[in-house]
Amino acid sequence: MKKITLLAVTVLFAITTKAQQFKFRPLDISQADFAYFPARSVKESVGDKATPLIKIVYSRPSAKGRKVFGSLQPFGKVWRIGANESTEIRFFKNVVLGGKKIAAGTYTLFAIPEKEKWEMILNQQTDTWGPYGYDQTKDVIRFTVQAKQLTEYVETLGIVFTPQPSGANLIIGWENTYVEVPITINN
Repeated sequence: MKKITLLAVTVLFAITTKAQQFKFRPLDISQADFAYFPARSVKESVGDKATPLIKIVYSRPSAKGRKVFGSLQPFGKVWRIGANESTEIRFFKNVVLGGKKIAAGTYTLFAIPEKEKWEMILNQQTDTWGPYGYDQTKDVIRFTVQAKQLTEYVETLGIVFTPQPSGANLIIGWENTYVEVPITINN
C-alpha cells in the first residue's frame, strides 16, 4: 500500500511540475480597441453587406491620476497614440489626409504632441512596438492639427470618427485634450 501511495504522489508531483513549466502573460491593463468608419460597418453576420471605409486598431491607456501631455507623454516626442503596439490605421479606399492623396492600405499613425498643436505622422512601417521602432524615413506624410481642450476629463484614451459630407473626422482624445483629423474619402 505504501508503494502505491508513493507512486501516486510521485505521478501527481510530476504532472504538477510539468504543468508549471510555463506562465501565461498577465492581462494587459491597456485594453486593445478598434474604431471603424462608418461606425456600424463591421460585418456582424453571414451575408452582411456592411463594409468599413476606415479601421483603427489601438490600445487604450488610462491616466490613473497622472498628468499625461507634457509629462507622461512629453511634448515634442514621437508618440504611438496609445500603448503597446503602435496604432495602425487601415484605409479601405484611397483618401486625402493632410492635403495629400493616400493609397488604400494599412499604415502606422504617430503624433508629436505639443500644447497648442500636434504633428500627425502617417508611416508605412507596420507591426511596431510603440515609438521604439519608429523610422522617420518611412513617413508617408506629416501635417499639423490644432490641439483643443475637452470640456470633460477623459480618463482613458479614446478614438472615434464623426461623419462629414466628404468623409470623416478622426477624433483622438485623452485627459483634457483632443485633436480632429479630417479625412476625405475618394469615391
